[in-house]
Amino acid sequence: MRDLVLVHGRAQQRLDSIKLKADWIKAWERGLARIGLKRPLADEQIHLPYYGDTLDQLVAGKSPEEAAKIVVRGVQPDDSTALSQDEKAFLEAALMEHVGRYAANPELAVMKEMPQGMSVERGVLNWEWVQGILTVLDRHVPGASGASVALATRDVYQYLTQKRIRDAIDDGVASAMPEGKKTVVVAHSLGTVVAYNVLRNLGQTRGWSVPQFVTVGSPLAVTVIKQRLAQLAPVVFPPCVSHWYNAMDGRDVVSLYPLDATNFRLKPAIENKTNVDNHTENRHGIDGYLDDPDVARRIYDAVVQAD
Repeated sequence: MRDLVLVHGRAQQRLDSIKLKADWIKAWERGLARIGLKRPLADEQIHLPYYGDTLDQLVAGKSPEEAAKIVVRGVQPDDSTALSQDEKAFLEAALMEHVGRYAANPELAVMKEMPQGMSVERGVLNWEWVQGILTVLDRHVPGASGASVALATRDVYQYLTQKRIRDAIDDGVASAMPEGKKTVVVAHSLGTVVAYNVLRNLGQTRGWSVPQFVTVGSPLAVTVIKQRLAQLAPVVFPPCVSHWYNAMDGRDVVSLYPLDATNFRLKPAIENKTNVDNHTENRHGIDGYLDDPDVARRIYDAVVQAD
């Protein structure tokens, strides 16, 4: 049997990390039950590095020492500031890419949401323009607000551009990887950006072996996210990973594109499943991914392999 590491997404701050891990496991068990299988791993073989409070507090400006310690379950646990112009530009680019999913002419769609009779210059520094973007998303994003997409995007920005935040989270995730054994990694949402970055940068030097990397609801293919990842290190297939399986619901509010040759070209190619029927309200929730029978089976098959 192989160990399993779960890397969560955003909006997990102030949650009970034990309950968060239990919720992930229950969702996976539901998916397994749909195909007549039972969870093959004991709780201590499943690790969830919890960084929700760390991200929340570091983004609010606290030092790593003040931020909540990252807890790896299964192991004994030892206000936003004003946005910079760079962050606003990142946020606008990502949000406009989302608008482009629903409108043939994104800029025109946003302009139509501006106050009548007001001639407003396009640009993220203009609040009316931002409001127009969020209104378009409110109209078209099922089960979620434009603000929720913006918050998810901002968390990714903070992780990719703030070294102290990135280092604190990366160290916590890396500490969850068991030494000297093959480990399956499953990541969701922002967690897919974190897990990918950790695996590509640390996996080989630390001797990790990940026979199966599973990402669900991933925003990795969003253009500005790819660009920022490339500024940190070459965008390559993580050398420690043998196979990468990505699953998404086409209606997901966060994962715009599959991680395929068009949107996230890597060698070897990533295997994509694009027809998940995520039953959660915004089509992005982890429950709707882990209880998908194909996703549940993929994780099961990877962890039960003998080494």
